[in-house]
Amino acid sequence: MQAISPAARHFPPAILALHGPAAMPRRPVAEPGVRLRFAKGEGIYAEGDDAEYFYKVVSGTVRICKVLHDGRRQIEAFHLARDIFGLERGATHRFTAEAVDDLVVLAFRARTLEDLLRDDPDLGGELMASVLASLDRARDHLVLLGRKSAREKIATFLLNIAERLSSDGSFELPMQRGDIADHLGLTIETVSRTLTRMARDGLIGLQACGRAVEILDRDGLAAADAD
Repeated sequence: MQAISPAARHFPPAILALHGPAAMPRRPVAEPGVRLRFAKGEGIYAEGDDAEYFYKVVSGTVRICKVLHDGRRQIEAFHLARDIFGLERGATHRFTAEAVDDLVVLAFRARTLEDLLRDDPDLGGELMASVLASLDRARDHLVLLGRKSAREKIATFLLNIAERLSSDGSFELPMQRGDIADHLGLTIETVSRTLTRMARDGLIGLQACGRAVEILDRDGLAAADAD
């Protein structure tokens, strides 16, 4: 039986199960971050896992979600390249983090955060900017879930993803429509029907697969967001 390295012993069980002891780094995670790869659908951590690490997305997309007592899934957020996630106020994770697509992250030991910020001021700036952006998105999401129509929700979502992924309004949605539905509190049918209607109204362009999106009328989409 292969011995587990000292660094690997501290990784959450989900990561050890996915990567195995041989794939774990043989140096502390805090020096200065360990690159980990996850395939589509794999978990980074589960609700209730010790919050020993936080993560920075290098490439790919992360969904932060919770399964409710009745089996429904609520996706709290999507994290894209350069976003930082997994920081917790308490000792355990309150949500589950999963790879939406092929994912690469950097893992940092949370208990060495003060040392990291002292030794790498650039990381501190990134961390603060990412946390504030996530907080803004979380506040907007509360309003979206409670007060907006399906059309307004999807318009808001598309504008947000376009801002984060594209400079020209053309982008490919990394998540499936089921993920979008669970994020916006809608059904898949409502998401599909609304996207089709927006395309018919000339607000967006959709390819046949439905994942490639082009914002054709940003002002019109913003107006739909404000309806």
